[in-house]
Amino acid sequence: MGRVEFEGAVYHVLCRGDRREAIFQSEGDREMFLETLGEVSERNGWRVHAYVLMSNHYHLLVETPKANLVRGMHWFQATYTIRYNRRHQLSGHVFAGRYKSLLIDPEEEGYFATVADYIHLNPARARLTAEKLLSSYRWSSLPGYGEGARLRPAWLEVETVLGALGWRDTAAHRRAYLKRMEERAREEGRGEEMESFPKELRRGWILGGEQFREKVLKMMDELSDRGARRTGPVQIWGDHAVWTAERFLHAGLGHWGLGTDDLHRLRKSDWRKRLIGHLIKRRTNVSLRWIGERLAMGADSHVSRLCLRIDDLPGQSGIAKDLKQIDTAARQG
Repeated sequence: MGRVEFEGAVYHVLCRGDRREAIFQSEGDREMFLETLGEVSERNGWRVHAYVLMSNHYHLLVETPKANLVRGMHWFQATYTIRYNRRHQLSGHVFAGRYKSLLIDPEEEGYFATVADYIHLNPARARLTAEKLLSSYRWSSLPGYGEGARLRPAWLEVETVLGALGWRDTAAHRRAYLKRMEERAREEGRGEEMESFPKELRRGWILGGEQFREKVLKMMDELSDRGARRTGPVQIWGDHAVWTAERFLHAGLGHWGLGTDDLHRLRKSDWRKRLIGHLIKRRTNVSLRWIGERLAMGADSHVSRLCLRIDDLPGQSGIAKDLKQIDTAARQG
């Protein structure tokens, strides 16, 4: 998946160990990882809002006041790899080839708290805190949320997440936040928690409202028109398959006066979904799974059967006209 960078961007970053192997062998490794995270944050001006270190992967909620996620992540993972290998007299990769970065709408109410919850609850999902408090897990930012500014790392910023819940960085509100997270951990233990999280947190490239999606797609279009993909305060990295697919999706919805909420209301086999999916498949290389999830069409096999061929639909001359108009609208942005 490609990267979008711009000033003030917020990301949920996830990376796993090479071949899903452990990225930590000891507490010393975890301390070294956090030291390196502090260094990259200071070097690049990042604001880390949440983190968790698991055995073979990590999560970050990071804000980049400058458009520098890619450069910072390259330094961060390369530096930790060098230090880890030197410490254990090893060589080779520590992390899998690419980290995942989910772009988050910082203006959408509740998203900061939602993503921080998802990160902080990782130990509970892994059943590492079944018999103890979630905040007792040392290798997450949650204990730092219970401490005053003088005790937590200087690069950990808690005010934004607390503010999303209507709280401030005071002792009383910090206690309230920890109490809230302990209750959510108990819900996790009862199997009640995961359904409350948007599926984009587990699969996707953006978490935000339609306005935010349109804003990002517009920035990308403007940069492509100028031929300035990697310069200035906004930068685009990687392939455009998903973003191009989003343009066709929005063009199709606009053509029939539909919104994204309508995708879940309509039948999986709705003919308009089939036409949009067919066009996306023809014009991009996104997966059938992406089409199935984004258009609420179900399993890959279902999408394949409905979207790869549309000659069974009535009114082929009208369908051809619809496809041409959507194609033109998407290309014109």
